[in-house]
Amino acid sequence: MHSPILAPIVALVAWSLVMWTWMYATRLPAMFKAKMKSDPYAPRGEQMNQLPAEVRWKADNYNHLMEQPTIFYAITLALALMGEGSGINLTLAWTYVGLRVVHSLVQAVINKIELRFVIFVLSSLALIGLTFNAAMALI
Repeated sequence: MHSPILAPIVALVAWSLVMWTWMYATRLPAMFKAKMKSDPYAPRGEQMNQLPAEVRWKADNYNHLMEQPTIFYAITLALALMGEGSGINLTLAWTYVGLRVVHSLVQAVINKIELRFVIFVLSSLALIGLTFNAAMALI
């Protein structure tokens, strides 16, 4: 038997792989079109800055999915191990995943920073709720 909270973990990993695919599906053609040559001596990110912003947005979002969600993975796995992976925690986990998907779509398609920020704050509140609940379960 497994904890229900594992499903949102798998979903966010799957979404991260969707963004990885989208990133390369747009980046590689743009690099070929720009006739870019790899330069190992170029400062980090300098070459990618030559690509159109719409192409870079996908990569930026993929990188964001490797940042804060690592905390999500840790806390949801902890909740699963503590037997606290259902109820409100499951709802908060799915809320976090849903908001991260929406954040990805906003960033990858229109990149409205103000809207992204609101979505990020809301997803962070879900993460804070998960962390609070895990801490309370330990007391």
